[in-house]
Amino acid sequence: MFVYVLNHHGKPLMPCQPRKARMLLKQQKAKVVNRTPFTIQLLYGSSGYKQSISLGVDTGTKHIGVSATTEKQVLFEGEVQLRTDIQELLATRLQFRRTRRSRTTRYRQARFLNRKKTKGWLAPSVQHKVDSHIKIVNLIHKILPVTKITVEVAQFDTQLLKNPLIEGKAYQQGNQMGFWNVREYVLFRDKHTCQRCKGKKKDKILNVHHIESRKTGGDSPGNLITLCETCHNEIHQKSLEHTIQRNTHPLRDASQMTVMRWFIYNDIKEVYSHVTLTYGYITKNVRITNNLAKQHAVDARCISGHPLAKLTNTTFQLKFVRKNNRQLHKATILKGGKRKSNKAVRFVKGFQLFDKVVYEGRKCFIFGRRSSGYFDIRLLDGRKIHTSASWKKLKRVEHASTLLIERKTGDSSPTYAIA
Repeated sequence: MFVYVLNHHGKPLMPCQPRKARMLLKQQKAKVVNRTPFTIQLLYGSSGYKQSISLGVDTGTKHIGVSATTEKQVLFEGEVQLRTDIQELLATRLQFRRTRRSRTTRYRQARFLNRKKTKGWLAPSVQHKVDSHIKIVNLIHKILPVTKITVEVAQFDTQLLKNPLIEGKAYQQGNQMGFWNVREYVLFRDKHTCQRCKGKKKDKILNVHHIESRKTGGDSPGNLITLCETCHNEIHQKSLEHTIQRNTHPLRDASQMTVMRWFIYNDIKEVYSHVTLTYGYITKNVRITNNLAKQHAVDARCISGHPLAKLTNTTFQLKFVRKNNRQLHKATILKGGKRKSNKAVRFVKGFQLFDKVVYEGRKCFIFGRRSSGYFDIRLLDGRKIHTSASWKKLKRVEHASTLLIERKTGDSSPTYAIA
């Protein structure tokens, strides 16, 4: 474990051992500025000795791997979990707005042409992921004097992933060529036969069913399947949606990564000039050559250029979460056509969502609360500590943030220690 050190002006120095940090704090030569990762700031002038530190960033759409290393030592290593709920939340908001426009209300002139997208616009779900990469790089630069950044970029040929034999003119002649719309293609692909009962129910009316919700899965052919109306109604009435699975893996992540790669690299380069590129096949070769495990953090260590740097027993897990929920009503309509209010007080017994607390000697986060003062507390990897912990047994150590950070020790099934 390392303690990260800032000089008197707030600039990062090389980290020190916990023993030295305790001495500086005891002698009142330093103060604590951050608990996780544990960071102190010197109260006296010090130029500080610095080494060359390389930061490797394994980019991704769901997880990011980061590793800051010297030639011999890993100084910071962790895995970041990104938000994946933005697309569904925006789809819900769109649904509310569409319903609101259809109500009998006062007339308002249509305003559909006043929304212009700026150059370089990205969908909010993708923009969040780009911004998250930049935020993580900035976080590490605040605690370590990084001298080199290496970012892995990837480009995916989604058509080649679907058909390994595709070439030439076939790129312009997709599966839907010659069909009037997606529905017509899906019915043709499934031979106008219900894919659940195979025509045994003798219902001649065919529907096209979304395997995943339209909010997240979209209207791509891979997310659609032909069902007779009897089977379609039965699935929705009995909540059997989980019984139908997609045959093909969605290419959403591959498409997003192809779009994101240059935005991430260019945005980092605007702030830090010491940034270079690498590619996935190089990272894979380095990992296999050195007989290392396939993990995001390990890939980041390979990207940094020091795959055999000594790793301490401490790594970090980071997770991005939602800041506010401003939705006034729940989407489910109750009896009588009323919507249940979605309002909730921000603080319950002085605690709020995503506060870091200590419960029976363990650090964890608040993921759910009740007005009576009982909380659902968990670790960032999803493990539950208690589903109904009393507020009297909790002690807050860090206020809620959009980026939750947890220190973990050990290898497999890590125990989360208190800093």
